[in-house]
Amino acid sequence: MPADERFAVRRDRARASVPRPLTATPASSGVPLPGGLALRGRLATGARRPEKPRGPGRGGSAPRPPRTGRGGGPRRTYERARRAWDRPLTAYYVILGSSLLITVLGLVMVYSASMIKALDISKPSTYFFGKQFLAAVIGGVLMLVAARMPVKLHRALAYPILMVTVFLMVLVQVPGIGMSVNGNQNWLYLGGPFQLQPSEFGKLALILWGADLLARKQDKRLLTQWKHMLVPLVPVAFMLLGLIMLGGDMGTAIILTAILFGLLWLAGAPTRLFAGVLGFAAVIAFLLIRMSPNRMSRLACMGASEPDPEGGCWQAAHGIYALASGGWFGSGLGASVEKWGQLPEPHTDFIFAITGEELGLAGTLSVLALFAALGYAGIRVAGRTEDPFVRFAAGGVTTWITAQAVINIGAVLGLLPIAGVPLPLFSYGGSALLPTMFAVGLMIAFAREDPAAKAALAMRKPGLRWKTMRRRVKKRPSGER
Repeated sequence: MPADERFAVRRDRARASVPRPLTATPASSGVPLPGGLALRGRLATGARRPEKPRGPGRGGSAPRPPRTGRGGGPRRTYERARRAWDRPLTAYYVILGSSLLITVLGLVMVYSASMIKALDISKPSTYFFGKQFLAAVIGGVLMLVAARMPVKLHRALAYPILMVTVFLMVLVQVPGIGMSVNGNQNWLYLGGPFQLQPSEFGKLALILWGADLLARKQDKRLLTQWKHMLVPLVPVAFMLLGLIMLGGDMGTAIILTAILFGLLWLAGAPTRLFAGVLGFAAVIAFLLIRMSPNRMSRLACMGASEPDPEGGCWQAAHGIYALASGGWFGSGLGASVEKWGQLPEPHTDFIFAITGEELGLAGTLSVLALFAALGYAGIRVAGRTEDPFVRFAAGGVTTWITAQAVINIGAVLGLLPIAGVPLPLFSYGGSALLPTMFAVGLMIAFAREDPAAKAALAMRKPGLRWKTMRRRVKKRPSGER
C-alpha cells in the first residue's frame, strides 16, 4: 500500500475514534427558526441570554419605582376621591341620588311618625302616608319633566309661573275661598282631603323669574348699576312677602327672603347695597316679631331644655327629649314614644326629632350628609356653568333647600326659633313637596346641560355604543368576526 493511502486510512480511523461535536444549528448561523427550535439551538450551542441591568441594590444604576399597595394610603384615597368628584356626571348623579334617598327615607319616617296622629283623628294608620306617597309620585313626574326640559323652556315658563302664583296667593285672602290652618290664612281647598299652599310655589316662581331677569340684565351689562340690580327684583319679592305675611306665615317669608339675598349675592351686589337690604329686612322682621305674642314666645324658647310651669316651650323641649332618647342607633323604627301625643307636629315640622329618636345619631347624621351632598352638588352646578340663567337659578334652588333645611333642623335642635317650615323632601306636606321636586329636576336639567356631561351621556347611548363597537371590529379574510 503506498504511503499516501496508509496516511489516509490512519486519518479516517482517528476521526472515527474521536466523538463528533454537536453540529451548528441554523439559529447560530443566522437562519431564523420557530420559537421552540430556536430555544433548542441556543441550549445546544450553550448560548446565554444577555443579563439585564440590575437595580442599585444589586450593582446596577437604574432606580426602581417605589411600590405602593392596593390601598395606597390616605393621600392616594384622597386623590381617587378628587378625581371621581371631578368627573362630568358626578353632580348629576349626586343630585339625583341624594334627592331620591331623602324622599324615600322621608316617606318611611312620615309613615312611622304619623300613624298615631292618624288613629287619633279616627283615620287609618296609613292616612298621612298615602297622601304623601301620592304627592311623591306626582312630584316624581314633575321632576322627570323638569329634568328633560331644555333651559330655554324653563326661562319661557318663568313669567307664567309667577303670574299664576301671584293670582293664587291673592285668591287665598278672599273670604270664603282661602282656608286657615294653625292660624295661618294661606291655604286653598281643592276638594276632599286635599289642600294647596300657593306660597310654597312662590319660592319656585321667584327663583325662575329672578334668574331670568338677572340673566337678561347681565347680558346687557346693566348689573353694574344698583338701580338695575334692585328694580324690579326687590319690589316683586316684597310684594310676594307682603302676600305671605297677610296670611301670617313668617317661616315661608324667611325662606323667600333668603332666596332674595341669594340671588343678589350671585348677581354680585356690592357690600353696602347687600348690607342695606339686609338691615331693612331685619328691621321689618323685628317689628313683625314684636307685634305678635306667638312669635315672641317662639323666640323665647330658643335653647329651652324643659317646658316652663305655664306650659310654654312644650314643643321645643319634647323635641330635645326625642333626640336625647335616641342614643347612637335609636330605639328602632316605629318605636318612638314622643309621637304618642307628647310632641306636637311629629310628622311635619319636628319629623327630624322623631328620626333621631327612632334611628339615633346615625340616622340624623345620614340625613345631614344627604342634604350636604345635595347642597354641594348644587354649588358645583352653579359654579361651573357659563350660562348666567343656569348660575342664578341653580344658586337660588340651592339657597332655598339649604336655608330651609338649616332653619328646620336648627329649630329642632333648639338653636333657632321655631319657624314652622317643613324639612325639604322629608317632612309631610304635598304643597311643599311638589315645587321642591320640580326644583330638583331643574338642577338635574342644569347638570345635564354641561358640555362635558352632554358628551358623557351621549357616549352612553346604546345606538352610539353599538356603532362604535362595529367600527372597532374588523372582518377577517375568512369572513369570521
